[in-house]
Amino acid sequence: MDNRDAVSAFLRSRRDKITPEQVGLPTYGQRRVPGLRRGEVAALAGVSVEYYTRLERGNLQGVSDSVLDALARALRLDDTERMYLYDLARAAGPAPRARARQREARPTVRPSVARIVDGMPGMPAYVMNNRLDTLAANPLGRALYSEMYADPTCGANVARFAFLNPAARRFYTDWERMARFAVGALRVEAGRSPYDRELSNLIGELSTRSDTFRVLWGSHDVHVFRESTKRLNHPLVGDLELDQETMTLPDDSGLSVVVYSAPPETAAEDALKLLASWTATTGQEQKGHSTHKPPTRQP
Repeated sequence: MDNRDAVSAFLRSRRDKITPEQVGLPTYGQRRVPGLRRGEVAALAGVSVEYYTRLERGNLQGVSDSVLDALARALRLDDTERMYLYDLARAAGPAPRARARQREARPTVRPSVARIVDGMPGMPAYVMNNRLDTLAANPLGRALYSEMYADPTCGANVARFAFLNPAARRFYTDWERMARFAVGALRVEAGRSPYDRELSNLIGELSTRSDTFRVLWGSHDVHVFRESTKRLNHPLVGDLELDQETMTLPDDSGLSVVVYSAPPETAAEDALKLLASWTATTGQEQKGHSTHKPPTRQP
């Protein structure tokens, strides 16, 4: 798979974001480009203009780590952007068919991992792959994302839910931030796994069905889910402010365990307890949603 277009667009987008003043370069007269010129990036990276032009045209095949490091410094890439650049460079080389087949394989959740997730009944937890598919979830995790699980067109995919289900804009209090992060995570995976057909199909589907996704995808911003605070508006228990931890499994499956928790003695902790109680009563873990009336949350 040729990733020249992705390489070219990424390098141009990073170059456009840096002003000469930020890197200590003098400016004279009116500039026709919003950021740095190619020659300025080349000088900062210590390469010729001709060589940098080749790189920005999308040809990273055979580029050394030292050049990639110099380019990352010149473009002021953060850790996630630097990782993405390295992934693009690795993908630029020829890949054996075995690697392509490996990238397309759908990893399975090991029984031991499923037991860990189920063993946290008081915290919403699920297993997610790099395409943002939720492959397994404990009962409270399914209850928290009940609207996603109730929509069969989502396929238990967080990105589909965020961009294609209108309920997501109410559910995610910081929807715009969540949307940017989801697109950035898919962009990272696209650089890492260019042979993943399911990922390509997902990106194509979202680009076709969501104008917002298409615009955000064109920004070429990247993101890795780690720890964060999630502000949610659940249809049954109201506003929640939860801490999210994402723990990548120590293997090559690309799976992560995502766990939400609430600080003790907070309204969010009370809401999770109420949701857990209602889930156990109504059998939420089997149905993903319910028509039963939930208990009233105490102020």
